[in-house]
Amino acid sequence: MQVILLQKVANLGNIGDRVKVRSGYGRNYLLPQGKATLATPENIARFEARREELERLAREHLASAGERAAALQDFKLTITAKAGTEGKLFGSIGTSDVAEACTRAGFKIERSEVRLPNGPLRVLGDHLVSLHLHADVDVPLTVSIVAEE
Repeated sequence: MQVILLQKVANLGNIGDRVKVRSGYGRNYLLPQGKATLATPENIARFEARREELERLAREHLASAGERAAALQDFKLTITAKAGTEGKLFGSIGTSDVAEACTRAGFKIERSEVRLPNGPLRVLGDHLVSLHLHADVDVPLTVSIVAEE
């Protein structure tokens, strides 16, 4: 399936690239989320007419992600959770918990932007989490989990 990318997609291409993808990836992910359109002659002409607008929107999105990354640079997130005597949590801290805690701290973070490289956090202490704010912007975030008293 040939598609034209309407925004930058990690490991695939930039705006305006014509790429060949598997039909399921195109039908189920790229097309419904508005990241690409089919590479038909009508859509190619429509894309070329909108190209400047799409590139401007991409630059604005990258700039806002850079601003958010600069604000999060020295931020350390602290989450309280119930834990046993040996430091293991009753349950775990997942992506939605980290996103909610960041939002309560004043930073607008979506659940889909949180990356947990080693899976859910299950023990007390400091953990390194990555925030994927844009295809080009990743911010490391230290999450400190403390026991609830």
